[in-house]
Amino acid sequence: QVQLVESGGGLVQPGGSLRLSCAASGRTISLYTMGWFRQAPGKEREFVAAINWSATSTAYADSVKGRFAVSRDGAKNTVSLQMNNLKPEDTAVYYCNANRYSSASTFATTPGDYWGQGTQVTVSS
Repeated sequence: QVQLVESGGGLVQPGGSLRLSCAASGRTISLYTMGWFRQAPGKEREFVAAINWSATSTAYADSVKGRFAVSRDGAKNTVSLQMNNLKPEDTAVYYCNANRYSSASTFATTPGDYWGQGTQVTVSS
């Protein structure tokens, strides 16, 4: 079992930045592809970003390319999402996810069974 806990959400003005973190426990995530999804009110959950186990491959939704960056720290068993130039449409609950068997490029359509509880990101002036 893998337990995931997200942190770092909050209220930020348009154009601002936030850094989300996901801490894993229960099992090392060193061989897992890790990623982020988000869900806005009244909308379905959507893929945001993913990084493979060796951090050699990443994938991003078109809506966040060039603004968001996903990274991981194997020693700390954490995954991070640096979000820059935030827009009101980025407002959502952001969830961390882990999948042992998918790649970064397939993560969007094959998320794993392990989810965090989510962290709220609100972009508003």
